[in-house]
This record gives sequence, C-alpha cells and structure tokens, in this order.
Amino acid sequence: MIYNLTHRLSQSEIHELCALTQGEHNDNLKEELYQLTLDADRRVATNALWVFTHFAAIDNKWLYAKHDQLIDRCLNEEDTTKLRLMLNLLLRQPYTKEDIRTDFINYCQMRLTDPKLPYAIRAQCIKLAYEQMKYWPELLNELHQTLEMISREPLSPGLRSAWKQVMKKL
Repeated sequence: MIYNLTHRLSQSEIHELCALTQGEHNDNLKEELYQLTLDADRRVATNALWVFTHFAAIDNKWLYAKHDQLIDRCLNEEDTTKLRLMLNLLLRQPYTKEDIRTDFINYCQMRLTDPKLPYAIRAQCIKLAYEQMKYWPELLNELHQTLEMISREPLSPGLRSAWKQVMKKL
C-alpha cells in the first residue's frame, strides 16, 4: 500500500495524494485509493473519500464508473461523515435521463426532509434530488411541494442556500 491514511491528513498530504493519482496512467492508483474507501478502519476509509473530494475535474471523471456502487453504498451507509463525503462525490457526477435510479431519488427525498440528519446531508440530498428529477415535470412538481414543506421549519444557512438554489431552478 502506498498510502498511509491512518492519521489526520494535512492539506498538503491531500494535494500530494491527488498529484500522485492524477492522470489516466495512474488509474490503478485511483483504484487502490478507492478500495481504501471500503476499509474497515473508519479513519482510512474517511481519509480516502476525503482525498477523492479534492480531485481535479479531469480525474474526478474516473469515479463516474463507480456511480452505481457509490449510490448503493449511500443507501446503506450509517456513518454520517462517510455518507456526506460520498454524496459530495455523487454531486460531482452527471445525471442523464437514462441512468436515473428511483431508489436513490426516493432516498434523497426522504433524507432531505429528515430533521434528525445533519444539515449538510440534507442540503446535498436537495441538490441530488433536483439533478435526478429535472427530466420529469411531474417529479419536479413533487420536489417543489417537498421544498415548500421544509421551508416552514428553521433552516441552517447551508440548508437555506441549497433550498434557494434549487427553488430558483424550479
């Protein structure tokens, strides 16, 4: 293993790992890093996910092939830090009409209304719900109604920002 992810990573270590794995010729290192996101050691898995969130757009494309696997992992993840990082990775991916998963749409809709969840996860779910539902007017209407419902509760600045961004698009 070329990575030591068992300690808190500094910003320079994250940039170093991103540089080490950049480019197509290092796809095998990206795969090795991705496998560490599945590590039983929470710190290792979280650090590996954290590094992926810092990837340049060109290297982030490598993760597109992991789209469904990331969604499957989100559907079952109980660790809020890992969930937040995986949702962040999914926000950086394109969504087409052909690759939409209704289970993930439902997941996002349920999570965006859950007041027990961290605001960041709810905000990410608002954005992800829109990205998936934008192809169908009837689903957008449903999202609009859901967002109107949550607007009546006190929203954190981050959650309010995500709410406003999506409402402008609706």
